[in-house]
Amino acid sequence: MMMKRWTIQTTKRDEFVDVTSFVQSFVTESGVQEGIVVVYCPHTTAGMTINENADPDVKRDMIRRFDELYPWHHAFDRHSEGNTAAHMKASTVGSSVHVIVTKGQLLLGTWQGIYFCEFDGPRTRTFYVKVMEG
Repeated sequence: MMMKRWTIQTTKRDEFVDVTSFVQSFVTESGVQEGIVVVYCPHTTAGMTINENADPDVKRDMIRRFDELYPWHHAFDRHSEGNTAAHMKASTVGSSVHVIVTKGQLLLGTWQGIYFCEFDGPRTRTFYVKVMEG
């Protein structure tokens, strides 16, 4: 098993950063041909997801719809930092994704990519990738 920590700088309050190439490069570096990779975000206002990476409108639409569901300002929010919406979005997306590795490659669909989802940026963030053989 191998694990690596990445640091990224997000540039917007809400942003999906495609990290697929980082994850694939680490799988290649690990030498694992058959196994699983876990990509984990240790932040309460950010998350990880797998979604379409061909049409950038998908990311924009998802961010817009999250904003509709979880408006940044809500009269009844009591969290003193004022970022309850970011916590809600992160909980909805989740903190990790798992991908099968076969023949040394991530087993993703034709249009899929792995995204770090920022909901309270811009910030310097980290995520972890663990590759397990088997």
